[in-house]
Amino acid sequence: MKSKEIVKAAIYHQRPPRLPVRFGCFGVDDTAYLAAGSAASFEPEYEGQDEWGCGWEHTEVKNMGQVKRHPIQDIAGLKSSVYPDYDDNSRYKDCPAALTQAEQDGKYVMAGIFMVLFERMHSLYGFENVLSGLIADRPAVAKLADHIVEVHLCCVRNIQKRFGDRVHAFGVTDDWGTQQAAFVSFDLWMDFFFPRYKRLFDAMHAGGQDVWVHSCGKVNEIVEGYVRAGVNVVNLQQPRALGIREMGDRFRGRISFESLCDIQHTLPTDKREEVDKDVEALAQHWMSPAGGFVLSDYGDPEGIGVHDPSIKQYMYERFSAVSEKLYGQPLPAPQIPQPDTT
Repeated sequence: MKSKEIVKAAIYHQRPPRLPVRFGCFGVDDTAYLAAGSAASFEPEYEGQDEWGCGWEHTEVKNMGQVKRHPIQDIAGLKSSVYPDYDDNSRYKDCPAALTQAEQDGKYVMAGIFMVLFERMHSLYGFENVLSGLIADRPAVAKLADHIVEVHLCCVRNIQKRFGDRVHAFGVTDDWGTQQAAFVSFDLWMDFFFPRYKRLFDAMHAGGQDVWVHSCGKVNEIVEGYVRAGVNVVNLQQPRALGIREMGDRFRGRISFESLCDIQHTLPTDKREEVDKDVEALAQHWMSPAGGFVLSDYGDPEGIGVHDPSIKQYMYERFSAVSEKLYGQPLPAPQIPQPDTT
């Protein structure tokens, strides 16, 4: 069975022969990412500016950074804001060759949208402005949200027009929670955000693509909204914060999970016994013999404070044993990077 068939079988609960895996650091990945570039016409006005006009800054800690310069100071100025031109052919110049290679390798092909709605709203207008605006000036914030949806629908339609169902999924990101709860109530989320997400996800499904969503924080209620909006896979990297048993009781069989051992409470401890606890709990509560689970890596060990590089190898081996026990086959053999001794 090819990689793309293994992924499909897992996320549609059709008994895969093993766990699908996305672990590029070990040279093992059942998926391939179709990365469109920036438009050739895009010229940032300063270092760190993205195509939406948002200014990113970094600290001494190596990570993605965060937006510190919000281009929309007055919501009335929305019409003058910049945004990516997804109709620009130059964005896709490297995609055909990459797609052909992915198909030759039998991969499950994913395109992506970074900061698909809520995160893009507050990167443009500021976090406090967006949250207060949802109550104090909802029509203006709705205009901002709809603007973002329209831009991202243009992205979706361009990918579909150019590559059709050769692209199997869209992966999108929106972090929605603190360590205690979501940023907004479930009722507000369903009233304001749900119809906009559903419009985007329906467009993705209409082109033959599955929908994968990443969201950090204690987003238990938001996952319920994602299920209702038609999300196929939810990427959750803090399973202990969510409650592994609680999430399994609520959502196993209704949505597929993409996860690993907890990136805050487990991997940074470098303790193998803690890894064992997470692997056992995830196997018991998030996986089923029919599927429903994708093992994926968190690609920035330094950013989450992992000091022992062998801890991820140990985690991979433990999930491989679970894969063999539950589905019949272990994970593909990892290619372990050798330390630089020069």
